[in-house]
Amino acid sequence: MPNKGKGVSRRSVLAGGAAFSGYALAGCAATGAANRGVTTMAATDSIDLSTAGALEIGNAVRAGQISALEATDAAIARIEALDGRVNAVVVRDFDRARDAAKAIDAARSAGDARPFLGVPMTVKESNDVAGLASTWGFEMFKDMKVAHDGAVVERLKAQGAIILGKTNVPVALADWQAENPVYGRTVNPFDAGRSPGGSSGGAAAALATGMVPLEIGSDIGGSIRIPAHFCGVFGHKPTYGIVPSRGHGFPGTDGVDAPLAVVGPMARNVADLAACLDVIAGPEAGSGYQLALPAPRQGSLGGYRVRVIRAMPDVPVDRDTGAALDAISAALKAAGASVTEGTEGMPDLAGMMPAYIRMLNTVTSRGRPDAAPITAHDWMALQDYQLSVTRAWARFFAETDILISPSFSTPAFPHKEEPDWSKRTLEVDGAALPYGGQLAWAAIATFAGLPSTVAPVARSAGGLPIGVQLIGAPYGDRTTLHFASLLEAAGLTV
Repeated sequence: MPNKGKGVSRRSVLAGGAAFSGYALAGCAATGAANRGVTTMAATDSIDLSTAGALEIGNAVRAGQISALEATDAAIARIEALDGRVNAVVVRDFDRARDAAKAIDAARSAGDARPFLGVPMTVKESNDVAGLASTWGFEMFKDMKVAHDGAVVERLKAQGAIILGKTNVPVALADWQAENPVYGRTVNPFDAGRSPGGSSGGAAAALATGMVPLEIGSDIGGSIRIPAHFCGVFGHKPTYGIVPSRGHGFPGTDGVDAPLAVVGPMARNVADLAACLDVIAGPEAGSGYQLALPAPRQGSLGGYRVRVIRAMPDVPVDRDTGAALDAISAALKAAGASVTEGTEGMPDLAGMMPAYIRMLNTVTSRGRPDAAPITAHDWMALQDYQLSVTRAWARFFAETDILISPSFSTPAFPHKEEPDWSKRTLEVDGAALPYGGQLAWAAIATFAGLPSTVAPVARSAGGLPIGVQLIGAPYGDRTTLHFASLLEAAGLTV
């Protein structure tokens, strides 16, 4: 898999895939990370554009060591060479990307502080990009092009990013796979017979293969976190409400932000993840308030107070995932962190699930002919309960800095052909468990709107990635990202 910007060329994770060395560049260290409380890798003498981080590429373009057009052409070449076996970048906007790169090159100056200057990237298909369709996997929307960029896309472009196109999703963003009748199936780069995750599955696969250094996903039921886990990359589900959702609505709609749902970054290293959150987070103009996320709680791994949870009611993990949790717990203890286990002091995780599922179904079924709406008073009662759970988590995090949990009970699973979730099962060490039960892992952070950063920490016996969730207090995004960066700097991510 990619080496997260250490500057060492590695072969593609695709069997027989070509490795693209790109351009050798000098002195392209990431900048600005200290202000975000993120520990970065040491500066390197050269970078490989197939593994380089977004900040590294931006610095190289700023310094004139490479042009934005060269970076863009290199990314396009990787997509054209590798994506036929993965089918991740399903909407390609290469001509406009090259035009944008040329415009950046024409205006480039050494004093241009935009962090993603000339950085080629893709976004999840459900994010609006002017002139392209946002189908959400529905064939009926394939020709309905949008007129305006979404808020997140606007902000990324303003900071120098070049949008190459869009990555694949399941229909309605409603699966942990990435397949639909418009664009077909995306496969896991580590094993084509397995899912890359969903609904941001194309995003994770594009990152894992080195096609792009940065992506934007979305998450309401693990849709950033599970693909990051399955494909061995980093993903961040922000605290609910800190990233505007305008331009990420069901096709043809433009209204209130969907409860529970968030838009967030995915990347191959934590510095890029944190820098991207800095760019996309914050209220839109005219809102009357500002976002001021708290600084990271601790300065080193040894200072962190960590709780580990290994199972949810009726939702165990497999041996490989359990072994990954054991290993990370042992490493944290060796680093001096305070590590405890179990659910003491947490909200009632089993009791929270019915409310989460009801709220989730209400949100995701809106507008469907077969939807079963609930009354306004029932919705308000759900919100009351949600607030009580959020307050309970705030009390828990008064004594704990980071909650580590699985992202999913297993590494990437074989593709599921059965369309009915109620008939699907997930094999966990030979036991067939309900597929939908995996929502339990997503619910921990989603129901209360907590931030969660997924970091790849292990490989299964079969070589598949395993990631863990690093969950924090409400608005504790800088803490979860900082903790992930410390794991990365300590060599505890893979």
